[in-house]
Amino acid sequence: MTPSGPVDTVARAAAEADLPQPFAELGLTRDEYEKIVATLGRRPTGAELALYSVMWSEHCSYKSSKVHLRQFAAKAPPSSALLAGIGHNAGVVDIGQGYAVTFKIESHNHPSYVEPHQGAATGVGGIVRDILAMGARPVAVMDALRFGPADAPDTGRVLPGVVGGISFYGNCLGLPNIGGELDFDPSYAGNPLVNALCVGVMRHDDLQVASASGPGNQVILFGSTTGPDGVGGASVLASATFGEAASDRTASAKRPSVQVGDPFTEKLLVECCLELFAGGLVAGIQDLGAAGVACATTELAAAGAGGMRVRLDAVPLRDPALGPPEILMSESQERMMAVVEPGRVGEFLAVCAKWDVRAAVIGEVTDTGRLVMTWHGETVVDIPPGSAADGPVYERPLARPASQDALAADDPAALPRPADGAGLRADLLAMLGSPGLADTSWVTDQYDRYVRGDTVLAMPENAGLLRVDEATGLGIALATDGNGRYCRLDPYLGTQLALSEAYRNVAATGARPLAVTNCLNFGSPEDPAVMWQFAEAVRGLADGCAALGVPVTGGNVSFYNQTGTVAIHPTPVIGVLGVHDDVRRRVGLGFPAARDGAGEAGIVLLGRTEPEFGGSAWAHVCHGHLGGRPPAPDLEAERRLAALLAAAAADGLLAAAHDLSDGGLAIALAESCLRGGTGCTVRLPGDPFTALFSESPARAVVAVRPGAEPAFGRLAAAYGVPAVAIGIVGGDSLTVAGSFSIPLAELGAVHARTLPALFGPGRPGPVLSG
Repeated sequence: MTPSGPVDTVARAAAEADLPQPFAELGLTRDEYEKIVATLGRRPTGAELALYSVMWSEHCSYKSSKVHLRQFAAKAPPSSALLAGIGHNAGVVDIGQGYAVTFKIESHNHPSYVEPHQGAATGVGGIVRDILAMGARPVAVMDALRFGPADAPDTGRVLPGVVGGISFYGNCLGLPNIGGELDFDPSYAGNPLVNALCVGVMRHDDLQVASASGPGNQVILFGSTTGPDGVGGASVLASATFGEAASDRTASAKRPSVQVGDPFTEKLLVECCLELFAGGLVAGIQDLGAAGVACATTELAAAGAGGMRVRLDAVPLRDPALGPPEILMSESQERMMAVVEPGRVGEFLAVCAKWDVRAAVIGEVTDTGRLVMTWHGETVVDIPPGSAADGPVYERPLARPASQDALAADDPAALPRPADGAGLRADLLAMLGSPGLADTSWVTDQYDRYVRGDTVLAMPENAGLLRVDEATGLGIALATDGNGRYCRLDPYLGTQLALSEAYRNVAATGARPLAVTNCLNFGSPEDPAVMWQFAEAVRGLADGCAALGVPVTGGNVSFYNQTGTVAIHPTPVIGVLGVHDDVRRRVGLGFPAARDGAGEAGIVLLGRTEPEFGGSAWAHVCHGHLGGRPPAPDLEAERRLAALLAAAAADGLLAAAHDLSDGGLAIALAESCLRGGTGCTVRLPGDPFTALFSESPARAVVAVRPGAEPAFGRLAAAYGVPAVAIGIVGGDSLTVAGSFSIPLAELGAVHARTLPALFGPGRPGPVLSG
């Protein structure tokens, strides 16, 4: 359809009721199409069909997940910090001293497989605009990445492109990338997970709303022009399963649905928006991401008290051949939509012109309760906006798969274990050099971690830590975690373990965990086994957040992560935000070198260690095994441990702290030695194998400052946290008394060589900063 061609108007739709509509090609079922017809009392126009198809897509409507996600609100713990929660573009929490923080994580999985660089880059751009739409200045990003086998040819295609896209967009925006994850597993072959997080800072009264209220207020589209990139992305690409293999031409067929990003335009858009907000020129704001103009107009109108009238021919186009359906479905990047009082439109446009941001008045708020759109004077959309914004609600069948019993029975206790120190040493080195546990510098060195000057801690630390207020030292810590192996064994417990690990990572810096965001990555919701996994994961997260006292502020659901009938491991990625009262008292994970005359720091193991190896890194790396039961979460123990770590940091008792998770104590000790450039000597309690490789939760290893041991011991007892002194910091090797010793040079070489050998020689070139 072109501007000069025939237009499918509302009048024509009423007169030609039997004209066939391509609803199936747009991802709608017959039942959904018939519901649209019943709602409108006629067949939809082409533009209306396009609008409903993207708004009712799984990606936009959450139609298969809504019935389960309600638990997050129903079970939410009391929190005086929550300023905006689920249902907003991003959650907002009060961190004290008049500051608020907004943060959210979302997926860009399928686009990143089809076109890795642009798919990942626009994932960063989209989550940044979500944060901007809340009225905050974006201050940092993170990313949680998962790929197929590290040595697979397709991983060699996808991973460098994804990393390049993330670094390109974030570095050009001038946003530090302060952390995230990198893991590999065959279940992600053909379905990489690219989950992007952004955090922003604002004052309380800076909060913006996404609603169109006030009849007569003007609707302004500003930012990039609208082109054909991303047309149908939400419905065609993000809400469907990939074919059996890349050779079926799925990737090339879906390539037009991947958006193209321009971070330099987004940088201008960010600064423009912040000046508009500061001037009080915005009555309502919505970013344009998935579903583009269709989503922004529908959600703004539905959230307001009236309706909206939009002139689609007023939308600035990059391609003049686009017609109403394409304009509505386009997911061109770097665009925002604002509602502005008529008397302030001139000021608004002047600010846009100052920042060289294109802006156009495309409509106005009405009191009709209808969303009406015209094309060169002819009405092509006339709907109740709530009917598109709310979407259908499905209670999909769910069933625990029969394979779960056999999986649980396949206990890793039957696997051969190292019998002596040489065997323990070999297993530790094998794990430390495995792709999922190896040094990630080849990736993270491509990201600018320190631009803006407020980064206090970044990868490979336990969590990213940012300074918010220079005078007081107020800061925020952020961590993301997920473990698909645990969740495959038990999605309820596995999700609680992911939550516990992110919570523990934040606490290890000395921060107090405050709130949660999530990105729930699963296979097809039409598979009852997948829906059982999803329902259990949501239940586990809701119960876990209630127990830990941290509310879910928002997030994202990503379904259809599978190739043919083979789904990824269920992979809920959990982000936890914490508040650090004074970042000058932060705690890093590196063991410190002894200062002259100060003595050596003592190493203390916190928490209880049990023989828990189901889904462990040891079983996965050393035996290629997945089975048994995951470790048992202990949420009350996590709360006590977090409180102890925050108190000890505030009292200046700790020289280092590292949570225990993948690989257990063995990997934690190795990472702390390598990070600080200093060795250690430990004497392990009980069975050395269990002590080294168990993945029992609610544990950390800390280096206590010389002379502070009695005070720390009293504090640990007061918080009810088991604490056992196991050694001292010092020397140039990691030594386990009576078992083995590994020189730091050997430890570092094994840890550092894996990713460069797989994905490129040496280190990347210099980063770009915006």
